[in-house]
Amino acid sequence: MLAGSAFAQDALPKLETVGKPHEAGIAFQEAVTEVARDIHWMDSFLLTIITIITLFVTALLLLVIFRFNSKRGHKPATFTHNTALEIGWTVVPIVILLAIAPPSLTLLFKQLEIPEADVTIKATGNQWYWTHEYVDHDFGFDSFMLPKEELAANGYSSDEYLLATDTALVLPVNKTVVVQVTGSDVIHSWTIPAFGVKQDAVPGRLAELWFKAEKEGVYFGQCSELCGKDHAYMPITVKVVSQDVYEKWLDGAIAEYAGTPRDVKVAAK
Repeated sequence: MLAGSAFAQDALPKLETVGKPHEAGIAFQEAVTEVARDIHWMDSFLLTIITIITLFVTALLLLVIFRFNSKRGHKPATFTHNTALEIGWTVVPIVILLAIAPPSLTLLFKQLEIPEADVTIKATGNQWYWTHEYVDHDFGFDSFMLPKEELAANGYSSDEYLLATDTALVLPVNKTVVVQVTGSDVIHSWTIPAFGVKQDAVPGRLAELWFKAEKEGVYFGQCSELCGKDHAYMPITVKVVSQDVYEKWLDGAIAEYAGTPRDVKVAAK
């Protein structure tokens, strides 16, 4: 069922590279799913809150340093407590946490409540490559990192070294994709930053994640769990294409990998 290259992918159109890191970049990759946008919003929300807290505490420290400096003749107070102040520094953090909780829990449930899938993929982490299976059509392939000298021949630029694989995961745009994640040896992690997904691949366990990519293009991810000496050399490449292109690719991949044709109905077990 498994193979090392995919001739069906040779027929794919040239796609824009959307999701990849950039040199000296410090921002998130472009968000192309609802979950990724919510993650970015949540990050900005928390950053705003912590910035306000930091500035407030810094201002208090500077005030104390200037106003209560012994060189200015200030004598230390002898009181042991201040009820109003103690109530304030207890209640304010509680209010802040209550403000953070609703959007945080909403995002968490959105990530963990798996919707009905249009496409189901099984991703298995191995030392040190990924196996991707299209479980609805009974075929799959291994995805190995491309050597630097083979990037151009496969349509990738030189700065995509360590990101591009010989065989990419091909998926349709605007469709719900559920990825079943597991590991065959040690713990790995399947991650695509532009989709806002990351899931540990634990041997003996089958976890799930989901996304709906809203923009055609090429997206890169990597194993994000330290898994051995070649941990840095097991990237993930996903190509998001139109429905028509996906169906043509799927027919070619089914023929290439001897999968189950789309018009064959498989009886439920």
